[in-house]
This record gives sequence, C-alpha cells and structure tokens, in this order.
Amino acid sequence: MHDNDSADVATPIRVLVVDDHPVVRAGLRAVLDASAQVSVVGEAADATGGEQIARETGPEVVLMDLNLGHGLDGIAAIGLLTRMPKPPKIVVLTTYDTDADVIAALDAGAIGYLLKDSPPDDLVRAIVAAARGETVLAPQVAAVLVRRVSGVPVLTAREIEILNLLAAGRTNRELARELFISEATVKSHLTNIYGKLGVESRAGAVARAIERRIIRSGA
Repeated sequence: MHDNDSADVATPIRVLVVDDHPVVRAGLRAVLDASAQVSVVGEAADATGGEQIARETGPEVVLMDLNLGHGLDGIAAIGLLTRMPKPPKIVVLTTYDTDADVIAALDAGAIGYLLKDSPPDDLVRAIVAAARGETVLAPQVAAVLVRRVSGVPVLTAREIEILNLLAAGRTNRELARELFISEATVKSHLTNIYGKLGVESRAGAVARAIERRIIRSGA
C-alpha cells in the first residue's frame, strides 16, 4: 500500500486552470498545490491561451470556467480542447448551474461540472475521478440531468436557445433569421415552450425560465 501511495505522490495529476479572474486562478492554484495528488502545470485567462498552454504542457485535466470575459466562452474553449490529438479531461468549474449551461457544457465534451463553492477536498477528488475517466457532477447539476429523464416535461436544447434569445429581446422575425428557421417554426417552438412552462406569453416564459434556473437572469 505504501508503495502505491508513493507512486501516486510521485506522479500527480497534471492540471490546467482556465479562468479570466487572476484572483480565482491564484486561489485554485493554492488549493490544488496543497494536495500531493494534483499539480497545476499552467494557467490561462481565455480560450485561445488555454488551448496553447494545453498543447505545451499536456495536462490530464482542465478546470474550465464558462464566462471567460472577451473572446470565446468556456463552451467554445471546451470544443477547442476536445479536438486536440490527445484531449484532456475537462471539468467545468463555474458559478452557473442553469440547464442551458449544464447541457451545453456536457454536450461540448466536458466530463465534469462543479460549482465554485465546492469544498477544496471535493474539488481534488473530482479531479482525480475525472483523470480516471469518471463523470463528476455537483448535486445541483446532477438534478438537472435527473429532471431530463424523469418524465417531467423538459425543454430541448433548441427551446433553451430560443428562450435565451427571447430574454435578449429578439422578435419572432429576428429569431427566425438568427436560427435559420421560418417564423412559423418559431411560433411552433414558442407554443411548445409556453406549454412546458405553463405560461401564455414571451415575458412569462422568460420569467419562468429564470425562476426555474433554465437560463441565466442576465441572458
């Protein structure tokens, strides 16, 4: 057992942190470097830097924020990393737990999704599990996926996309143009959305979606 423990300590899991806030990166590095199981091999503030440093350092796990300020967001960054010849395992670490964010991140290729209020020990355990290829989800995030298989009416990815655009003030004509669909199809989607959310208007749909944490309040 001691030999195995020594081997684990000698070969810590290589981790890259991608977050646009220097204070957050510094905090994560301090937490992770305090564990013998992981080693931070690089930091990046944006998607492009994350991809470049990942190619240079070859991390096993990337901790990825979703909101990276200017430029590509975390979802796009996940796409860049998963297309690498030897892609790292990606664990989202963010403050957002909406259905839209969770589904987009997992669809893009993330193996884990944690929230930034996770205890340090849980974060280290999640990194170790992700490096083994195991899915790691915060309880709130797991609840999102449970809802999607429980028989409760859930919104499709397209319907969530439409809700985000509704929240941004788009008209039916603008929705049709941006999504490359007809206005009749937009109206059909809206009818389905209203039915699933139990509302009768665009404003009601947006309010209910925010209330249920399907989309972000600042969308």
